[in-house]
Amino acid sequence: MRWMAGDDWVLLAAAKGVAHGGVWRTPDGTVVKRLVPGDERPRRYGYWRRQAEVASSGVLEWTKGLRAPRTVKVESDPDGITVWTEAVEPGPVSVEEAAAALGRFGLNRVEPANWFARRILRDRLEDDAAHGGWAGCATADVLPADVRRLCRELWYRRMNVMRELDRLPHQLVHGDIHLPNLIRRDGDEVTAVDFDQFGIRPLGFDLGYLLQSTREPVENLVSAYQQGSEGAWSAAHVRRGAVLTAAVTLVGRAAWALTQPDPGEHLERLTTQTPIIEEAVNHAS
Repeated sequence: MRWMAGDDWVLLAAAKGVAHGGVWRTPDGTVVKRLVPGDERPRRYGYWRRQAEVASSGVLEWTKGLRAPRTVKVESDPDGITVWTEAVEPGPVSVEEAAAALGRFGLNRVEPANWFARRILRDRLEDDAAHGGWAGCATADVLPADVRRLCRELWYRRMNVMRELDRLPHQLVHGDIHLPNLIRRDGDEVTAVDFDQFGIRPLGFDLGYLLQSTREPVENLVSAYQQGSEGAWSAAHVRRGAVLTAAVTLVGRAAWALTQPDPGEHLERLTTQTPIIEEAVNHAS
């Protein structure tokens, strides 16, 4: 029998992308996420089974800084995987609180499994190269001339960016941090969801993702991160990792958006974060 959501389940998020089959809340207080088959390569950012692996392992139910909701069960069938977790009532999480939680999260020491994502930015750059790179951003009349120039320069220096990131310490990362994925804060811990790109990446990676979804100055986020990590790494290195990650992701998303009927907010984010792109270009030069 083909898998179907319960008639009395409340839809929280519709199916989207390749592996995301939808999210529901059930009357008994659980959240159900449906995963559908996609990329089978465990180390790729889009590995479709990763969230089920995270849930089954329980590794993120005890970490400090960020935690996942407690797993109730994981069920497989011929058409996909269903992950059941305890529902968590939402609560406010500020940008500074999120940055501090990320600093604490980076302190966790976990034995890497073969399904941890390890090449998120490299994989995305390879995908972008296969589709013409960031040429759209370098030539789009809707973007200011200085933004187009910076996009072009960052693309030419993209391997330098990767080398700079490789030189930084590597740590545990959520992989797709933005405020909607942070459900609530309890003391020093933040409950987070959507660990589909969870793995090991350079220092500042998660902070770079957070930076894209806020107008908060990068120095404020770095300061909060340092408080959370108790200064385990130098602020300069944290900032470098965050800026390089944010810049590559901002331009990559904008280049993709330019191929869509409605580019949405990605172009606005790119233009408002121009100083971040410029700083990244300087690091990579």
